[in-house]
Formats: sequence, C-alpha cells, structure tokens
Amino acid sequence: DMVSDNRTLVTEFIILGFPNAREVELLLFAAFFLMYVLTFTENVAIILVIGMDYRLHTPMYFFITNLSFLDIGYTTVTVPKMLANIAIQSQTISVTGCFTQLYIFFFLGSVECFLLTTMAYDRYLAICNPLHYTTIMDCRACLWLALGCWLGGFLAPALPTAFIFRLPFCGSNIINHFFCDSPPLLDLSCQGVFEIEVINFVVGMTVLMSSFILTMISYVFIVATILHIPTAEGRSKAFSTCASHLTIVIIFYGTTMFMYIRTKTIQTFDFNKIVSVFYSVVTPVLNPVIYSLRNNDIKQGMRKVILKQ
Repeated sequence: DMVSDNRTLVTEFIILGFPNAREVELLLFAAFFLMYVLTFTENVAIILVIGMDYRLHTPMYFFITNLSFLDIGYTTVTVPKMLANIAIQSQTISVTGCFTQLYIFFFLGSVECFLLTTMAYDRYLAICNPLHYTTIMDCRACLWLALGCWLGGFLAPALPTAFIFRLPFCGSNIINHFFCDSPPLLDLSCQGVFEIEVINFVVGMTVLMSSFILTMISYVFIVATILHIPTAEGRSKAFSTCASHLTIVIIFYGTTMFMYIRTKTIQTFDFNKIVSVFYSVVTPVLNPVIYSLRNNDIKQGMRKVILKQ
C-alpha cells in the first residue's frame, strides 16, 4: 500500500521555461511575442500573395504555401502556451495537453522534413529535366506529393508518442524545457525508458536522415547540371531559383541534427532549450523573409496586392 502511495501518478506537468527574474521574463515575453506576431503576419502575407497572384500558381509556390501553413502551426503549438505561462505566471500543463503538444510538434517537424525534400525534388525536375517538368509536376502530382508529406508527418510520431503516453509518471513533474519535448519527459518517468529512447531515436533518425539524404541527392544533380550551363548568366539564373530553398534546408537540418544526433553526455537541457528556440521559433520567422527577399516574383506579387494593380 505504501508503494502505491509513493507512486502517486502525475496529473499535470510544470513547464519550467526560462526561470529568471521577472524583468528578464518580461523581456523574453516581448521577444517571443514579437517573433510570433512576425511569423504569423509574414506567413499569412505569403499565403495571400501566392493565392491572389495567378502567375504564382506554380508547383514551387504551392509548396511554399504549404511551408507557410506549417510554420504558423509549428510556432502556434509552443509559443502561445509559453506566453500565457509568463503572463499569468502559471507554468502548469495537463498531461493530455502535454502529450498533444508533443505529438503535434513532432508531426509538424516531420512534415517540414518531407516538404523540404519534395521542394528539392521539384527544383531538381525544374533544373535537370525542364522539358518534361510541366508534364511530370502537374496539379495532381503536386497534390499527391503534399498529401504524402502531411500523411507521413502525421504517422511518424504516432508510435513514439503512444509509447511515451503509456509510461507511468510519478515523483517530479517539472519539465525543464519551454514545451513538452520527449527527452525531458522521459527523464520524469519512474520506469525504464531505454527501449522508448531507442524507438524515438530510430524514428527521428529515419525521418531526418532519409529526407536529408534525398534532399542532398537532388542538390548533387542540380549543382552538376548548373555547372554544365555554358553562360554565367544562365548559371546564376538557375542557381537563384533554388538558393532560398537551400538556405532554409541548411538552417533547418543544421539545428535539428545538432539537437538530435549529439550524444547524451553533452546534452544539457538549458543548451537544448536555446537550440530548440532556434528551430521552433526563429526558423519560422526567417523562412518567409528568406523566400521573399530572394524572390522577385513574390516581391512583385506583394507590390501588386499592396497597390491593388
């Protein structure tokens, strides 16, 4: 009976966030709020511009629209809850809320991996196979590819999340993070988690490495084709169509791989929190900026919408 008393199951978690003096907390609140508003505004602007300008109704911009929806969801699943916690000085989250957040975050992260791969394949076809591009990458192919990305992302975290959900949590309920991430959650379980850590790692690596390798293969062919273009102007023009995508690929995979491939010995949760902020909050702010800065079509589309021309 004593054992069952000592193993009282946790009914809610406390998300530690960034414990600091109130002044620092308010500064963080302002910074995260600004980044969230920017992410939301920029991505909605891109979705509207692409939707309203028929010249942008091409496969590349269709996938960019998907990426914008994704970035809005990606930040919405973590930032508003964190802002609410700072504002009302309550750090609790229900067990169900915690697992929902964990699942949606990894669902959207997986979709982003698959979507970046699909966008690389789209650029590969456009540059390496331009004569057949429009027949291969038609409306139907675009829809199926996008659907595949969302479905794959939906299924990828199902098994790891289901296993974590079944774990008993007793004793400490403090999650040393700013959202429900699996490593700090697994640390709180009062049962051995080695098998679940292995499943987590295998699923994460499969999603991350398969999409990264396929993306890199596309770029090997793209670079080889660009180098064979006789004129400097032609090379520059071909490269400019995939420069934005390549920048986003480097930022996204750089931070996520750094986060998940490192060994346990050099993991400190405070350091992890900073890296997590980068790929879950900063990257969605940067993506639309990278696309619109490097892209004359989007700039023209924005002018058109603003000036109602």
